[in-house]
Amino acid sequence: MNTAGTIDRPLTHDPKKQAPMKPSTDELTGSAPEDFTNSGANASRQNRNREMQLIQEALARAHMHERQDEAERERRAVRLATARRMQRRAERASLRARRAIAIAVMQ
Repeated sequence: MNTAGTIDRPLTHDPKKQAPMKPSTDELTGSAPEDFTNSGANASRQNRNREMQLIQEALARAHMHERQDEAERERRAVRLATARRMQRRAERASLRARRAIAIAVMQ
């Protein structure tokens, strides 16, 4: 049963695999009256879609920027805590060294 698909029931839903649409010979090219052209509507719809896509991209970009700032703040906080811990460790080592010197001098 090799019947060609119809508009309502195409053989495939993939537009690349469908047969290209050919203009009928009884219609003249560009014969649509000026009142029935909808190129302005298509352009505005396309522009609106582009604007909506740009809004989504801007929101995603702002969200990622916020997440990057948050991660950078977190990294700075971790570095600060590490630096303070190392400073306390160095101060304790310095005190131990002073005590050791003092004990060595006293003997």
